[in-house]
Parts: sequence; C-alpha cells; structure tokens
Amino acid sequence: MGSLPPHFDSPFSFKQELTLVNPTDLRKLFESQQKYLNFFFQNLDLSQTLTFTQTLLNAKGTIFFTGVGKSGFVAQKISQTLVSLGIRSSFLSPTDALHGDIGILSRSDVLVLFSKSGNTEELMKLVPCAKAKGAFLISVTSYEGNLLSGVCDFNVHLPLERELCPFDLAPVTSTAIQMVFGDTVAIALMSAKNLTKDEYAANHPAGRIGKSLIFKVKDVMKKQEELPLCKEGDMIMEQLVELTSKGCGCLLVIDDEHHLIGTFTDGDLRRTLKASGEGIFRLTVGEMCNRTPRTIDPDAMAVEAMKKMESPPSPVQFLPVVNHQNVVIGIVTLHGLVSAGL
Repeated sequence: MGSLPPHFDSPFSFKQELTLVNPTDLRKLFESQQKYLNFFFQNLDLSQTLTFTQTLLNAKGTIFFTGVGKSGFVAQKISQTLVSLGIRSSFLSPTDALHGDIGILSRSDVLVLFSKSGNTEELMKLVPCAKAKGAFLISVTSYEGNLLSGVCDFNVHLPLERELCPFDLAPVTSTAIQMVFGDTVAIALMSAKNLTKDEYAANHPAGRIGKSLIFKVKDVMKKQEELPLCKEGDMIMEQLVELTSKGCGCLLVIDDEHHLIGTFTDGDLRRTLKASGEGIFRLTVGEMCNRTPRTIDPDAMAVEAMKKMESPPSPVQFLPVVNHQNVVIGIVTLHGLVSAGL
C-alpha cells in the first residue's frame, strides 16, 4: 500500500488527537434509556389509552395533531402514519392556527395536543380558539398537574421518569415515548378497522411497500418477442445470439406447443465448453439443459418471485413464467424486479 500524496486533504490533522467515545459509557446510556422506556410501559394507564384510542376510532371528522418543537415533529409523524392507514388526519401548526388555519377545525373534529410539560404557551393560546370551533380536545402530556390537562376535554398521561440527557433537559426520552405511544395507537386503529393488506398497499402505490403488495409477476415479466426461446434439437453454438441478446442470461427450451422443457444458462455454456471443448459444436441444447428449473405462475406476487430466486439450494437470476399447462408465457429476472423497485 503506497503512501498518501503530499496534497492529500484529511479532515483530521495527523498530529491531532481524536476524541473517542467511551464504549462503557455508551452501553450505560443505552441501558439507562431502556430503563426509562420500561418505566413508561410499566406505568402507562391503559384505561386512559383505551379511551384515547376509542375516541380517535369513532371520530366523525378529521383527527388533527399539534405540538411545538420536538413534540410538534412527533405530532406530524403520527398524523402521517394515520393518513397512510386511510384515516383522515392532519397536522395543525399552533402558530399558523392562530393566524387563520384554525378555520379548518369543525365541531366533528378531534384535536390532539402533544406537550411534555403541558404548559406550552402556544398551545395554551390555541385551546380557547379550538374550543370555540367546537372541536374535542385531548392533551397528551408527561407532567402531573399541568395547565393543558385542566382545560382540555381529556388528558392522557405519558409517564416519564426522566430524560436521558445528563441535565434532564434535552427531550430525548420524552419524544421516544410520545412516538411509541402514538404509533402503537395507530396500529391499534389499523387492527380495529380491519385494514387489509390490499387496502394498505393502495395507500402506498409508489413505494416499495405498495409494489411488493400490488405487483404480480405478469406485471414485471418479459414476454413474447423479448423471450430467449429455442428448441431442444437446436445446436448450442447456433443459439449463442439468442442466449446473449435478450438480456436474460439464459435460453428457455420449449417444444412445438411452447411447453417448457428446460433452461440453458450462460453458466451452463461455460461449464459445457470447459468439459467438452470442441465437442460443444456437436451438442444440442436439449442434451445439456436443466430439465427441472424453478418456475412461477404469472398471478403470483412479484415479491414471491424474488423470494423463490433467493431460496436454497442456490440463488438464480431468472424464473420462467408458465401457466397451469406448463406453457411458457414469460420470464422474470432479478434485474427486472430490482428495476421495478422491489
């Protein structure tokens, strides 16, 4: 290994002593955070949580979430989770609400206010205005006897032993339990609404989640003239163009009725050439093809094709697509699945 060139720019000076993280201290921090999270789970009032979840489940209008600072970020995330589940939800900025956005609130809506202290000034200003609109207000707080819990219609207490921060100030444990609480309630709503996998996928059509639940093999397979087809009596060397030009890395060996007989890959070609030498010029595809290849049905999910390619005893790069009569109608490749975003 050669030395670095004189002009090499390093982010650190070679004479500079690096500051290192003490592994023991890091482990203790994770153990402490686990202890604080366990305190939350062990002391959460499930009756309050049930009432909260039931209220959201039966909301006639939109479920709005609000909060300031880190609690505001959590509120936005939980709202987006509910939207992804097909539940009408939105984030309402407390500042923007006081400058016109509160006009979106109606008597049938629920407004959930996240605040660690329960004394956040912006939220306290928002409460009387939201009440005037007739919305049902729920505060989610961690301090006992806070102001918000006294002016909202209902309060959920999230038990907080302390923040992981050595000064007990930076909101890291409190936001973690807010997120855990909100996301767990979201999944409870998902279950109560009996949301199906297809319905969930319909809300994520462009992402990997939706593609894995919606796309079928027939949606991503190559077909017709894209297929690398040959007959078992064809000479191997006469099918080299077909083998290499279709971008599948294989030949699909068929009979006159397009039934699949087997497959012959570029790997088979190399192994045959090594074993037979010039004898390869006298061999037919049928003599050297794999007559028991893995196949898949066109109506199978594309993600199933991916799993089948990766399954033991060894992974493969393609699957012939055949119907119930073993007639070849397509081929799906690993490259094609990856290109489709699966």
